[in-house]
Order: sequence, then C-alpha cells, then structure tokens
Amino acid sequence: PLLLSGYLIAYLAHGKKDVAPTCEASVDPVAEPLERETGAAPLMNWEDVKKLLTEKLSAAKMEPVFREFSVVNHKAGSKGDESLANKVLGKFKGYGMNTWTDEHFIKVQDAPAAGANRFVFKGSAEYSKGFLSYSANGTATGGVLYAFYGQESDFQLLRDRNINMTDRVMLIRAGRISFAEKVANAAKMGASAVLIYPDPTDYPIGDSTQLFGHVHMGSGDPYTPGFPSFNHTQFPPVQSSGLPKILAQSITSAMASNIRRQLGGHNEPETWGGSYKLGEENDAITVEVNNVLAEKKIHNVFGVIKGFVDADRYVVIGAQRDAWGAGFATSTVGTSLLVELARSISDMVKNDGFKPRRSIVFASWSAGEYGSVGATEWLEGYLSSLSMKAFSYINLDRVIKGSTGFKVSASPLMHGLIESTMKEVHSIHACSVVIVQFFFFQNCEIILEPFKLDAAAYPFLAFSGIPSVSFGFTSGNLEYPYFGTELDTREKLNVAAGNQVPQLAETAARFAGHMVLRLVHDHLLRMDVMKYNNIIRNHVVQINTKLLPKALTVQWLISASGSYGRVAQRLVTDMQNSDLEDIEMCRIINDRIMAVERNLLSPYVSPRDSPFRHIMLGSGPHTLKALSNHLDGLKNDHPESDADLFRNQLAMATWTVQGCANSLAGDIWALDNEI
Repeated sequence: PLLLSGYLIAYLAHGKKDVAPTCEASVDPVAEPLERETGAAPLMNWEDVKKLLTEKLSAAKMEPVFREFSVVNHKAGSKGDESLANKVLGKFKGYGMNTWTDEHFIKVQDAPAAGANRFVFKGSAEYSKGFLSYSANGTATGGVLYAFYGQESDFQLLRDRNINMTDRVMLIRAGRISFAEKVANAAKMGASAVLIYPDPTDYPIGDSTQLFGHVHMGSGDPYTPGFPSFNHTQFPPVQSSGLPKILAQSITSAMASNIRRQLGGHNEPETWGGSYKLGEENDAITVEVNNVLAEKKIHNVFGVIKGFVDADRYVVIGAQRDAWGAGFATSTVGTSLLVELARSISDMVKNDGFKPRRSIVFASWSAGEYGSVGATEWLEGYLSSLSMKAFSYINLDRVIKGSTGFKVSASPLMHGLIESTMKEVHSIHACSVVIVQFFFFQNCEIILEPFKLDAAAYPFLAFSGIPSVSFGFTSGNLEYPYFGTELDTREKLNVAAGNQVPQLAETAARFAGHMVLRLVHDHLLRMDVMKYNNIIRNHVVQINTKLLPKALTVQWLISASGSYGRVAQRLVTDMQNSDLEDIEMCRIINDRIMAVERNLLSPYVSPRDSPFRHIMLGSGPHTLKALSNHLDGLKNDHPESDADLFRNQLAMATWTVQGCANSLAGDIWALDNEI
C-alpha cells in the first residue's frame, strides 16, 4: 500500500499530462459583447478550460446548495416538487441562461387512497404502506414459493428441480435487478403474484422499513407508450406491453421473515443460504392490491448555454428532482450538482471568455421514481429532433452511493472520453485506490458496468439512440440501501459516504463537467466509432460458432459486420486527415459520428412492444443477444423457438447493422458497393 501510494503521488506530481492540441484565440477573449464564432478555432485551449472549471467548483460551495434543495416532501406532481422546479428555474434565469419548461399530464399508480394493500398468510393479515406502482389490481391466492432475487437463473434453478410455479405467489428479495424485471420473470413462470422484500443481508434498514417503486418493464407513462403526455395529445387506447398482468407488492423484512419461517417443501439451495424451505403449494397466501390510478401534472425545467459555432447541436445534462421521501441521495445531490455546473459554466462563458462550440442543455426532470417518466415523455415529444441534434446525455442521478469505489455505465462510443476524463480528474478522496488501478493497470472492467434497466440514462441510449453515461461513487458491490425508502436522508448518506459528501460531490461535478466541456470544446466529437466494431464482431462470432440448423446461415450478418468495420476505419482516417479550420467538414464528420447510436435502433420494432430498440444494448427479441439465445433454443428444441421467426429476426438485425454502416459512410456515393 505504501509503495502504491508513493507511485500515485509521484505520478500526480511528475506524470506526463495528456494535452490536447491547442489553437491560438482568433479574437480578444474579453471583448464585449460576446459574438458568435465565425472561425473554426476555439477561443481557449483545453488546459485553460480545465483550470477554470476547477476554480469554479469546490466542496464548500456545495453545502449551501444542498441545504437550499433539501425538501422533505417532493413526490412527483406535489407542491414540493413544483416549488423545487421554480427554484431551479430561478437559478437558471439568474445565471443568464435561456430557460423554458415542459408541462406533462401523466398517469401513475399510487397507494390506495384509504387503507392499504395487504396479504393474508396462515390466517393472519398484514398491511403494507409501501407499494409498487403499475401492479395489476385484484386478489390472488396461491402457494408461497421463495425465488431468491427473481433472476432468470434463479427461476431456471427452480425449474431444474421440477418445482411447479404455475399460480404460485413468489417471495423475492430486492436487489441485483429491477423490481420490474423480477415481476416480468415471475410472470413468465406462470406466477399469480409477487411479494418483494428487503433482506437484512443486503438492506440493513430495519425490519419495518417500507419499500416503494414501480414494476413497469419500460420507462415513461405506460398509458401513452411511444406518445408524449402533453395535455393536447390525443391518447390512443393502448397500454405499454411492459405493464404486468400479475399482482406485485412490497413488504417489510419482518413480514417476509415471518412467512419464510413457516414454509415447508424442499430446502432452498445452498447457494441461496440453505437455512429455509422453499415453500410448497399448500402454504397458501392471499395477496390483495388496490392501487389507484392518478393523473399528475409535472414540470421539466430547462436552461441552455448556446454554442458559438454549432448552436443547434447540444449535449444534455440532467438530474431527477422528485423522490418518495427526503430523497437526498436520490435527487437532492443530483439537482445540486446540476445547478452548480450551470452556475460554473455560465460564469466561464460570461466572465472568462470561454466560448463553447456547441450548446449545453441543463434539464431537471420530474417523476423519475415512477420510471424516468419526465425524461422519457420529453424524449417521446421531441424524438425526431433530439435524435438528430442531441449528441450525448450525461446523467447526474445517484452519483454518491458510497466512497470506496467508482462505477460508470456508458455507450461504448464514450469509453475513450471516460478514460481520458478519469486521468484528468484526480480524486484525493477514498476512491483514489480505484483510480490508481484504472491509471496503472488499465483494467476497465473495474470501472465499467452495463446499464441497468431502471437507470435514468438508459432510455436516452436504448430508446432514443443518444450516447449516454451514468456514473457514481459506490461502496464496492454493496448497494446504497435507502433508495426506494423514506429514509434516504443526508445523515444516512453521510454514513455510507464516510462523511465526505461535499468532497465527493465536488469530484462528481468535475467529472461530469469535464465530459460536458470536452464535448463542446473540441472541433470533432470525442467518440470512438471503432468500439462498436469489436462489439458487433464478438456477437457475430458467438452466433457463428454455434451449430446452426440446416438452411440457416449468418453469412449476411458477417458481411454487414465487415461493412461497419471498414466504414468505421475510413471515418477514423478522415478524422485524422481533416482540416480543423474547415467548419463544414467538421460538422459533416460530427454528423456521421452522431448517426452511429441512432442507427443501431431497430426500425422494425414498435416502441409500444419493444421501447428499448437498440440491437446491442436494448431489451427484446430484436437484440443480437436475443438472437444468440434463440439459437440455443432451436438447438435444444425449446417449444418457444421458431426457425422461421429466427430467420426474420436475423434478417432485421443484419439490415440494422448494414444500415448503420451505410449511414456512417456518409454520402450515398461514398458507399462504394458496401451493401
């Protein structure tokens, strides 16, 4: 440890810095008034931009912002939520930004207006204040079956033991995957209801603490799938296919322990703990859910710093504003960072001569707790414009969950930007060990992890095709246990973060700010189109190495993969040989880069049936991962497998990859027989 610490100090003191190519300013950087840039060169080199941001942000400045945006009650659509929205709007206006708001009328499920949801087990009734929005309503009776975390692998283990799961009531621990995925997996097994509880080994939050959440297998308002919930929208008579058809309810750990102690049947697997029974069909339980559908008016708040060259191209940086309770880690920290970054960057433009080439949009979302509703409704409302002009989304939600680790989920296009940002933002806090590992061992697996389905940035990436990133300080592999509860307070986060909340917030703001500024400073977008080449090839190899049924071939998919690799390499060469003084050429290259993520969305699936249309990172039968799984099913004669359906899915995936390659090539005459 001493040697490693010494190495880090030496590196930070004497290590060679990565310095971006710089250009001399073409006009006086303090000239007034500021004018739109007519040349290609930025007015400030990157080292000066970094230095300015560092000077603007500090841990001491975070404290008053935390206090200002800490509210006990700010559920989506409440007066507290609206009051916070007005505060954010006032801040943006005070910084001299152009501001606006979007008003949405959404439908959500809330707990019963009178009474509570309940279950009856062994003649004893229990009532729960917590609830899971978008559950089916009604009553279900069945034998209790413990299903661990409710992952597909957990249900497969139960199936391998020949345990009947039809009409059973699944008892499932919170964690590892979203509530919606747990319920969807249980429904596939024929379950009639799901009870979800916080097990003390994962959630040491007290045995009577209530859980809140949602079980919509998607994002946004599920009663207007693919459509924005504006007041004037003609709502179609459809619902999201992600709404569960079975009951789902959260219960406390004390309630779950009481149930588990009385179960019979098989012993649970040793890997699950091995100390309880799984439950048998005569362990009958009755679950009753009576959630109420409510319409809420929510507000998204925006401010923009306009670019000086390509003002119609923009990066979006956003944070959730609502929470079930105090929501300090859930929303207060993110909202505070959003406001501080808006202040800092606005000040850089107004007083220090910084002129971003492209625009920066700051967004404060509502109804995040119901499944990124505010953000998704905005995406749905302006999808045709956003997919062409928004080149990145940076998420500030839940950036502090601990202090001993650091995790990032991002589009592969942004991995290079993340790596360079990590090297530039030198943390002096408890997470420095992780950063040392990243610097010196280059083990990206330590830092990068896949997007979770309920991540706020996920719909930007998988629904809209906008390269996105989420990040946060963590406590190793342990989750911050107070998300989805009314106990998410400053005091609880202080304990989880080792009393370093302001310091970690400053570092998080610098990390996000560096990415934002790099994306609006450079002539060419700092995104690596070759990353997807490796990912596509890996998927193709995985599919090709499996024994294909007769008359099936992946030759055309291999060909499409090769096309993408060739045009991606050609674009890299064009970027290396480009004249950065040629504004039009830079814009054309940037548009080709921006087209990659957007054209990996399958055009052949409905947003209602499969909203996350990304064939690499999305969810549904159109993805390359689903193709591989379908092939396994064909090999094993699985009853749900269909060779003709597989051919159609393979053809659609192949043409999606080929279409992405064609768009990346640029002009139609540049395709050169790529098809």
